[in-house]
Amino acid sequence: MSRRFRGYLPVVVDVETGGFDSAGDALLEVAAVTLRIDDEGRLHPAESFIEHVIPFEGANLDPKALEFTGIDPWNPLRGAKPEKQALSDLFAPIRAAVKASGCKRAILVGHNAFFDLGFLNAAVARCNYKRNPFHPFSTFDTVTLAGLAFGQTVLARAVMAAGIDWDAAQAHGALYDAEKTAELFCHIVNQWHALDTPRPWLEADESPD
Repeated sequence: MSRRFRGYLPVVVDVETGGFDSAGDALLEVAAVTLRIDDEGRLHPAESFIEHVIPFEGANLDPKALEFTGIDPWNPLRGAKPEKQALSDLFAPIRAAVKASGCKRAILVGHNAFFDLGFLNAAVARCNYKRNPFHPFSTFDTVTLAGLAFGQTVLARAVMAAGIDWDAAQAHGALYDAEKTAELFCHIVNQWHALDTPRPWLEADESPD
């Protein structure tokens, strides 16, 4: 894995939020799926993690966004945590996976990855969190990859085009969407791996810049 992506461990992330503005809208859910590589060089989802987040003080909660996600931010059964605690609990196993894989850092994989990374980075900045395992701006975006591989950019359509099961009733929950995005990413990477293409990572032994 450390050679496959130049020392970066892909970690799939999905967030559910109170709107589209990462600076002002609440982060409500954040899920992550780590990946593993088998002896033949194929990727597979490994472990899944989910954190429910208490809206930060002064956060905006757009009623349309809440209707779309179905999240009640104040439902005590959510088991939500303050942002800093949620980040700490989410990042700890990701840092462990980075270390175990021999990688230097995690790189975010997302469907419209800039959105997920934007909310993650905004929460990290608000909390002054110092041990963020993710690269601050580089990502793998499954919108682009699925557009190339299947001519589809909507997550549900891309997943189904890849022959992966999709349950619309579970969609728009961070954990479900992250797990389906992970399956999609692995499928596309493995599809490429199956082609007769050069594989320089099998020979090179370089550290990332």
